[in-house]
Amino acid sequence: MIADRPVFRPLTIDRWDDLVDLFGPERGACAGCWCMWPRIRGVEFKALSRAARRARFRRLVALGPAPGLLAYERDTAVGWVAVSPRRAVHRFNIARKSAPTTPDEDLDRTWAITCFYVRASHRGRGLTRALADAAIAYARRNKARRIDVCAVEPEKRLGWGDAFVGVASSLRPLGFTEIARRTPRRPLLRIEL
Repeated sequence: MIADRPVFRPLTIDRWDDLVDLFGPERGACAGCWCMWPRIRGVEFKALSRAARRARFRRLVALGPAPGLLAYERDTAVGWVAVSPRRAVHRFNIARKSAPTTPDEDLDRTWAITCFYVRASHRGRGLTRALADAAIAYARRNKARRIDVCAVEPEKRLGWGDAFVGVASSLRPLGFTEIARRTPRRPLLRIEL
């Protein structure tokens, strides 16, 4: 469990260096994603270098609104959750696993959690659930009506990076319920706010 309750802050440009420290300046979290994977089409994502993804995400952060929250322990960022209106995450909306369940979905009031990242030294302490809880509070403050997440439901222990979308069993106790299952191990979960 988490020893000290982390403090959660929206990722604004003045906190950019904290995100870089968390993700690693070259690594960019999961395979150099820089949290761009859910935002753009696959062909565009693949065409961008890690440095280009990082620069593009930095511009997105600078323009605002904040695309997610950082978890801090003292002055160090130890976790990240990407949470924003569905309108901001194009690929999440067109992917078969996570597409909206109705064609008239309000993409501004329905939000999505698309990514979790926890510093290696802080994994296994319940921080992902705390990040999800903070994301719910953040979305609620920003007038979201609901939040969707296309989590994984593993059959076996996951390897590094396999749970970046969240694990269903850790999200259900927060009030997320299944609204669709288009592949065997990736339920689309929703919480009404």
